[in-house]
Amino acid sequence: MDLKQVGAVGYQTADANALLVLAHGAGAGQQHPFMVSVARLLSAKSIAVVTFDFPYMRERRKVPDRAPVLEAAFREVIGVAQEWAPRLPLFIGGKSMGGRMATHLGAQGVDGLEGIVVFGYPLHPPGKPDQPRTAHLPSITKPILIVQGERDTFGTPDELRPVIETMNARVTLHVVAKGDHSLSVRSQKRDDTLAEVADVVAGWTNKVER
Repeated sequence: MDLKQVGAVGYQTADANALLVLAHGAGAGQQHPFMVSVARLLSAKSIAVVTFDFPYMRERRKVPDRAPVLEAAFREVIGVAQEWAPRLPLFIGGKSMGGRMATHLGAQGVDGLEGIVVFGYPLHPPGKPDQPRTAHLPSITKPILIVQGERDTFGTPDELRPVIETMNARVTLHVVAKGDHSLSVRSQKRDDTLAEVADVVAGWTNKVER
């Protein structure tokens, strides 16, 4: 099976030293400018990236599928991506909901997984801190990088820090100053912000012990 058969897109690089399977957020698919920019920036830094659309997005439905369906689709793409880029260390991650699904898989276990990258962890729905999405996090054992905007309405870095203290995994929290849930900074061009984020991700993947 190849990437096209699962609706995935590969961003290859000749000198790749890692593979990142990257899932989109709830409201937009893999062709959203955020996803495309991050994938291109990371591939330029020797990380092969695979993006894909969850089933509801492929079928043009607005409401995301339930977690088990999302997790199964994610796992299928991971398997195909590993065939597309064999022997590369495997990382998984995503934006918002996609990142949360990556942590679900990390808690359940993924063969060969080296680490997880999350862009804007949706700690809780906006304005509802009493509905935390944290129960599975202590089950993760692989290293995690969380890139969180300082102004994220789904959970600020200050809200995340006590949660991180309860986790068993080695967690790196990178804060985007003045960034929102999409890591946008009003005073800075999006691609400039994402270029800085890509530097952080590339540096982190290189440091993960294998």
